[in-house]
Amino acid sequence: MIPIQMVDLKGQYKAIKEEINAAVLDCIESAAFINGPQVKSFKNNLERYLGVSSVIPCANGTDALQIALMALGLKPGDEVIVPAFTYVATAEVIGLLGLTPVMVDVDIDTFNTTAELIEAAITDKTRAIVPVHLFGQSVDMEPIIHLCEKQNIFIIEDNAQAIGSDYRFSDGKTQKTGTLGHIGCTSFYPSKNLGAYGDGGAIFTNDTALGKQLHMISSHGQSKRYYHDYIGVNSRLDSIQAAILDIKLSKLDEYIRARQFVAHYYDNNLVNIPAVKTPVCQHNSTHVYHQYTIKVPSDKRNKLQDFLKTKGIPSMIYYPVPLNEQKAFKHITKTNHSKLPVTKALCNTVISLPIHTEMDEEQLEYICKSIMTFFN
Repeated sequence: MIPIQMVDLKGQYKAIKEEINAAVLDCIESAAFINGPQVKSFKNNLERYLGVSSVIPCANGTDALQIALMALGLKPGDEVIVPAFTYVATAEVIGLLGLTPVMVDVDIDTFNTTAELIEAAITDKTRAIVPVHLFGQSVDMEPIIHLCEKQNIFIIEDNAQAIGSDYRFSDGKTQKTGTLGHIGCTSFYPSKNLGAYGDGGAIFTNDTALGKQLHMISSHGQSKRYYHDYIGVNSRLDSIQAAILDIKLSKLDEYIRARQFVAHYYDNNLVNIPAVKTPVCQHNSTHVYHQYTIKVPSDKRNKLQDFLKTKGIPSMIYYPVPLNEQKAFKHITKTNHSKLPVTKALCNTVISLPIHTEMDEEQLEYICKSIMTFFN
């Protein structure tokens, strides 16, 4: 059996090696390393894939979130609602800009926040929310959109883990995650479903004027070279990474189907273990399975991880400490951690199993049997 990895980037590369090597070599030979034609091609293709009017490539997903917040004209002290069960970058940029992160709980089954939890946290200082489409499926966005329209609140989607996921509205219309709010953000970190061979990110919007502003902020705030309309940053996706991403974008739906195969195998083989709670798929969202995350009793979680390690099976715990309990946010968030019982429980019970595009049934059978052995 091939050794099991959490993410097999080398195996995925081997399958597309000739295309990747040719694209990278072409970029090097052109010497158009910054804002080359590869960046424009990727931008245009991603716009078509997402069905969005503007994609602004940038240097990484954290920059994408920061630039999005900068474009909305928020002032220090303005409140931005964000789930406490997510990666630090989502809340980090809020604090970095002098805004106040207001952290809310999440749903026990989907791991995503909800309109009800958000509404309870809204005050007269709330200016934006950042719903996170965690682990690969959409937040239930329709009620959040209605809530924010009534309250005149901006929505910035953190779509770093769910690119390619479809959300279905009650009228049957579907849209890609990242295109549902005012601004969507994503990361192209190598282990993402659409990953570069280095850092990268992008911002999405259907608002033409906002798209121009986001583009200017990402390029030193300039409307044209040496004419600066805003205080901006220097955040660019380089041409080599764009060339790689353009190739992988054409295979993204194929990669999603491969991940869904792995997830369905786990579902079918772990469902009869009473101590294991497999992921719950929301009825109005497809799941692209950036992670396959199960819940087990808190007193078994770390022991299971240690046991799997002895079997040569990697696993990860996302996330062991709620954001509102992190030292970095102690003096800037309003949230009392005792109000977030689901987040606290998840931090003690979740564990993510290997999932990637190159997994085979032999590996999956071995993983499932190992988990069965542990709980028997």
